[in-house]
Amino acid sequence: MNSWSSSVVNGGISFWYADDGLPAVREPLSGDASADVVIVGGGYTGLWTAYYLKKAAPFLRITVLEQKFCGYGASGRNGGWLYNGIAGRDRYARLHGREAAVRLQKAMNDTVAEVIAVARAEGVDADAHHGGVLEVATTPAQLARLKAFHEHELAYGEKDRELYGARETAERVRIADAVGSTWTPHGARLHPVKLVKGLAAAVEALGVTIHESTPVTEIRPKHAVTPYGTVRAPYVLRCTEGFTASLKGQKRTWLPMNSSMIATEPLTEEQWAGIGWAGRETLGDMAHAYMYAQRTADGRIALGGRGVPYRFGSRTDNDGRTQASTVEALREILTRFFPSLVGVRIEHAWSGVLGVPRDWCATVTLDRSTGLGWAGGYVGSGVATANLAARTLRDLVQQDSGQGGRTELTDLPWVNHKVRKWEPEPFRWLGVQGMYATYRTADQRERLHPGAESSRLAKLADRVAGRH
Repeated sequence: MNSWSSSVVNGGISFWYADDGLPAVREPLSGDASADVVIVGGGYTGLWTAYYLKKAAPFLRITVLEQKFCGYGASGRNGGWLYNGIAGRDRYARLHGREAAVRLQKAMNDTVAEVIAVARAEGVDADAHHGGVLEVATTPAQLARLKAFHEHELAYGEKDRELYGARETAERVRIADAVGSTWTPHGARLHPVKLVKGLAAAVEALGVTIHESTPVTEIRPKHAVTPYGTVRAPYVLRCTEGFTASLKGQKRTWLPMNSSMIATEPLTEEQWAGIGWAGRETLGDMAHAYMYAQRTADGRIALGGRGVPYRFGSRTDNDGRTQASTVEALREILTRFFPSLVGVRIEHAWSGVLGVPRDWCATVTLDRSTGLGWAGGYVGSGVATANLAARTLRDLVQQDSGQGGRTELTDLPWVNHKVRKWEPEPFRWLGVQGMYATYRTADQRERLHPGAESSRLAKLADRVAGRH
């Protein structure tokens, strides 16, 4: 173990909670109850859905049930990337045509501004900075992928995206060995916990009932079952993302993929002067096992990537504790990108799970025969996607209940998309472990043996995983 490891705050849910403080926990459900809509899960998807439904139809009795407290899961542990990426777009283009996928992408582009505007209107200060997303390449193979990715995004209508060479990239952020980058304005940095806390408060102020410390053990038509009682409602909406596997009958629905992060100490003005990053773009790369980072409002670097990607049996952690080897791997990425930060302290490390469907496609569904609905499978792009999913669930519920008709959102290609289940254990565990071991090996080979062609290992892993 490294000498610096003992000073790292490990777990405690996330740095964002260490920074902003844990919330006062709301009362659990006190017995059987009824509602017009019951929402299972108090993260971004559940809270945004409650918000938009209540704004559209103030008379609705809406109850949110959360097993711990609002924002305990991915909504309080993510990298603070509010951006326009959406899982499954290429598959939707193949299934429904390119025009449908372009409409989905445009809706995602607009969602970034929607989240910022609503937060501002509700008085939620989430440290948002609309600086866009910069994704960099540091090897010839990554540069080839980056150029292909850039052209791919242009083909989906993103005409305001820009491609940079090494010099233009360094003018934004000085990353060692960076040979190019692509930038989109459709992205923002934010403080995840400030957003989820503010959103929960806004939802309560509208008259939505939130019960925390209330785990839902089973969802069935018109029933959300908890140890404290059952809430009955015509509509039961599952918004549980990476924790879906804990529900009865849902073990193989979405795989809880683990992602880990570190946060540095606040950097000095001299350190920032050496790095640049004045635009405060969210920062990613074109590695197969990619990284993601932001410059926080208080001058730190928060950086994440895959650590131990999956726990056997779809288990999830309790408090975000992260293995020392994962902390070291993330620190290695940090200092490889920014060699001048070799001596910087890592002050916090944490992990969380995100939901991964078998075909890597985010979905929104309402079964009109049962009143059961769900949204998720965001594969790490949930900060913005959850908002679009929530507005879509709102429209689907209103359409089904006769309060509205078809809308642009209900016609998007991810609506009512069906996904097959993940394989049973031990095949699920073996497959995911093997996939990410292959991606890491592919990245290492590309660094050690520079060439313009992507490692064949990564292409094989993509096919086995069903990502393309």
